[in-house]
This record gives sequence, C-alpha cells and structure tokens, in this order.
Amino acid sequence: MEPKVQDYKSEIIAIIRSNISPGLLRGKLGDYHENDLAEALSDLSSVEQKKLFRILSQDLLSDIFEHTDEDETIRYLDEMEVKKAAGILSKMETDTAVEILKALSREKRQLLVGLMDEEARNDISIISVFDEDEIGSCMTTNYISFRENLTIKAAMSALIEQAEKNDNITTLFTVAEDGTFYGAIDLKDLIIARRDTPLEELIATSYPYVYGHTSIDDCIEKLKDYSEDSIPVLSDDNQLLGVITSQNIVELVDTEMGEDYAKLAGLSAEEDLNEPLKDSMKKRLPWLSVLLVLGMLVSSVVGAFEAVVSQLTIIMAFQSLILDMAGNVGTQSLAVTIRVLMDENLSGRQKLSLVKKEMSVGLCNGLLLGSVSVLIVGLYIYLFKGTTAGFAFAVSFCVGISLMVAMLISGMVGTCIPLFFNKIHVDPAVASGPLITTMNDLVAVITYYGLSWILLIQVMHLG
Repeated sequence: MEPKVQDYKSEIIAIIRSNISPGLLRGKLGDYHENDLAEALSDLSSVEQKKLFRILSQDLLSDIFEHTDEDETIRYLDEMEVKKAAGILSKMETDTAVEILKALSREKRQLLVGLMDEEARNDISIISVFDEDEIGSCMTTNYISFRENLTIKAAMSALIEQAEKNDNITTLFTVAEDGTFYGAIDLKDLIIARRDTPLEELIATSYPYVYGHTSIDDCIEKLKDYSEDSIPVLSDDNQLLGVITSQNIVELVDTEMGEDYAKLAGLSAEEDLNEPLKDSMKKRLPWLSVLLVLGMLVSSVVGAFEAVVSQLTIIMAFQSLILDMAGNVGTQSLAVTIRVLMDENLSGRQKLSLVKKEMSVGLCNGLLLGSVSVLIVGLYIYLFKGTTAGFAFAVSFCVGISLMVAMLISGMVGTCIPLFFNKIHVDPAVASGPLITTMNDLVAVITYYGLSWILLIQVMHLG
C-alpha cells in the first residue's frame, strides 16, 4: 500500500480562511515550507491574498516570492503597500530582485529602489551592470567572506556576525587585503578546527571561480562539472562580487535546456502560455518562410520524377516510409552532434571521426531495416496488390536499397550541417533542426525516385 501524500496546500488554505488571530495565523504558517505557501497563495482570492500580505512578515514573504513566477510576484507586489513591497524586495535574493525590477515600469522601479535599504540598493547596482547573458546577472550577494589572515576565533566571529543577513554559509570565502579573491573554506572544517590551527590550512586556494562578464553559455559546463554549492563571481580586477549558488545553476541549466529545445524546433526563444499571438508568430515565421522555399524545392524534385510515378504508381505508397526513416536518422545524428559540440576543444580529427561514426551507424541500421523492408513490402505487394512475385520483390528491393542509402546520407547530413554552422559561428541548434528535416526529405525523395527510375525502369524495364 502506497503511503498517503500529505496535502499541505489544502491545510494552508484552511488555516488562512479560518478566523484565528493574525499572530496565531503567522505562527502556524511559519511551520510550512515556502514552496507550499507559494502554491497555496495562487489559489486564494485577491481579498485573501491582501489579508495575508498584511499579516506575514517581510522575511517570510520574500522567501515565498522566491518560489513564485515572476509575473505573479509582480502582481502581488502591485497589490500591497509600496513600502512593504520595497522591504520585501530588499530581503529577496539580489538576482531575483533585479529581474523583477527590470520587468517593472521605469517610474515604479525608481520608486521601489528609492525605498529599499542602502545595502540592497548597492547589491542591485552591482548586478545591474551585467548583461542578461552574462553570468554576473545571475549571481547573488548572499555569501559570507572575511580576510584570509584572521585567527580561527576571529573567523568564527565574522561568520556569526554575517550569518544574520546571509544564509549561504556552507562555503565561506576569503579575500586578500586588497579585496581580491583568495580561496574558500568548508564550514565544517572551520567548526571543528582547533583554536591554534592556522586559518591558511583550511583555505582551498585552488577553488573554482568565474568572471562576471563571462557569457552564461561559456561557463555553464564548468559550473556543472565542479558540483559546488557556491561558485564565486569575480570582477575583471579579481574582486569578489558575489556567488552562483547550486540553485542558480539548476535554474540556468533548466533555462538552457528550454532554449535548446526551442532552437531545435526553429524558434528564437521559448514560448509560454501567456505570450501574445503576435510575439509567437514573430518567433516562428522566419524559419517557416525559409522552410517554405525549401519545401517548394522538394515538391519540384518530386515533379521532376513525374514520369517515373506515372509508370509505377505503386511506388508512391512507400514514399512516406523512406522520408520518415531518413528524417529520424537525421534527427538522431543532430542530437548526438549538438551534444558533442558542447566540447569547445573538439579537434578536426574528432569531428571527422564523428561523421564516419554516424554514417556507419546509418549504413548498418539501413542495411538491417532495408532487408526487413524487402521481405515485408514484397509480401505485401504480392499478396494484396495482385502482382507477380518477381514484380513485387523487385519493387521491395528498390525500397530496401533506397532506405539504406537514404539513412546513410541522412546520418552524414545530420552531422555535417551542425558542424558547418558551428564552424561559421552560427548556433548549430537554432540553425540545424528544421533545416535538417527538410534536407532529409530532399535526400530521401531524390534517392527513392532516382533509384526507382534506374533500377525498375532502366534496368528491369518494369515501367
């Protein structure tokens, strides 16, 4: 028997809708996780939400808003008194607060920033200098740091003093006298260290770091590979500016995967359910226009083989088989190539080896599936189309050969096109997805009808 899943959201809503006093309500809700409170918040009426915003503390509301969508957070902040909204923003993670402020009107942004505390304004000004595609725009100033030459006792005192405002304390960072990044200390090591142990022995001076102006795409793999809970972000003169937390990394990877998925579909960016129709059309039309032209080219090629189709109409029945399998192979090769291209140090020999491998896979799979097609298609034509066995298996042999050749070429196309775009510094994900689909259709059509004309009409004289 499966364990019963606790329905915290219903419990939270029931507590909010009860008639208990504000103090008791605040205490009971404080026992729940912020994510559960955020989920319950969206199911409340506007009146109930406003009541909750008056009762809950700024600290708890800032934690709750860390788990809500940006659009929802903006709506909630609009519905509350402006000083409280500014106080909540002051207590939120700096990178989250910056994203919310960017989405507001200039007047509202200036009003809220003016009401925020000085420390929060300074943190926001640090992050705001970075472009949205730079890693510095994703960092938080929620970290603890102190000089590298402190005693163990002094370091513990600095930790306790800063922990009141900064809760990312698993990893502690040290800086030199001029503020440059020096290294990192594991909290556990500091806690168990003897008082007379030199702090230098606890500091990992080879700890990984990134520069704030580095693009997210360039350092996302580095961040994932180190698997640290916090990675320091430095200025160009090596000053410690902030940290990228493990939560930031998860969000970045999730965003990156969403963007790559959109690119493979030929979109310039991700879409959501609330996006206006006009914006969605703008993202899709450019590639659809290009593909329309290529689609016309495919259709014209089919028209060029009209004589073949008119003499052997039965071959039309198996066109989709060749096109679909060629497309599948091309898409698989594309996915493998995009993944391999994440390694920026890939040599020319390795790229050539990748092309050979994908062509070999396409050839071997094509040989196997083509052989199966010869048997199945031949029996189908012979048994259900009332033809002779010789004619049936001649056509099925042509289908099998075409399938093998198309899969071989599609494996090559699916690998070479993204390699080419990567060579000319065009994102292979956004350029390759829709293009390869149409290119493989073109390959399959030429292969199938070309071989049908050569083998069935010119060689076997079946027309």
